[in-house]
Amino acid sequence: MIMDNVIEVRDLIKKYNGFTAVAGINFQVRRGECFGILGPNGAGKSSTVKMIYCFSPVTAGEISVLGMDVLSRPREIKARLGVVAQENNLDPDLTALQNLVSYAGFYRIPSAEARERAMELLGFFDLEKWANHKVDDLSGGMKRKLTIARGLINRPEVLILDEPTTGLDPQARHVVWQQMNSLRERGVTLLLTTHYLDEAQHLCDRLIIMHRGAIVEEGSPGDLVAQHIGDEVVEVVKGAGAAAEIVSRLKDLIKGHLVVGDNLYLYPLDGRELVNELGQLGVGRLYLRPATLEDVFLKLTGRGLTEE
Repeated sequence: MIMDNVIEVRDLIKKYNGFTAVAGINFQVRRGECFGILGPNGAGKSSTVKMIYCFSPVTAGEISVLGMDVLSRPREIKARLGVVAQENNLDPDLTALQNLVSYAGFYRIPSAEARERAMELLGFFDLEKWANHKVDDLSGGMKRKLTIARGLINRPEVLILDEPTTGLDPQARHVVWQQMNSLRERGVTLLLTTHYLDEAQHLCDRLIIMHRGAIVEEGSPGDLVAQHIGDEVVEVVKGAGAAAEIVSRLKDLIKGHLVVGDNLYLYPLDGRELVNELGQLGVGRLYLRPATLEDVFLKLTGRGLTEE
């Protein structure tokens, strides 16, 4: 089955007072998938999605959303998108239900239909009991779910989520993930930005990795890890000083290595065998663990996803 592209980004550039936040990137989002933009703070993720949902003007390049150009047809695009910004900018003077019904007014949804849709969404996000409570009565996780529900009030074909779980505790994050997976199963295309590698691995069918405004890699999480790292990583704490000797003596047991700060990262052919050999060499603190997208990002950029 061939999926058509619902978003196409071509040679996209965004500048702020001479600073290039997005540096000529290209990517496509297919209908029905969860597509991620992964990178640290300041990578250009939010700048990119703000141009896609017609909030921020394009400096150069082209964006097509649902077959429409963002420059010439922004109103039509906005009517068919849902947007969840980083901030929970809910109205504290209104109840959960009133926040949804009020927002439906921007789409000129009739009041009876808006209320029905709002109750449907509150049910989907397990918030029915809180329908008549003010926003400040809700926990952080519930506020985030309500914000996502608000982005769905107009039954969008594409839902854009900018850092959807920032500030949530691990339990609340997993609840939000479950709901996002349910949305995808219902046919909603998801475009999300995140700096959480576990979030990207859990949710995304495909993703791009951004660094300093550019795309440094694109693919599925599993393919990127397999392509760049392999199955496992041996992390040698404070191993940078002995890196040359270790790599020279154990070169037949590794596919590659990386030195970042004080640590040495080894990509083994067989993790257990490499750990045993390192032990015989007297290497102290080391860890054998599964490879992740964090390792891919480290290899591509030389820095971690949480570094500024």
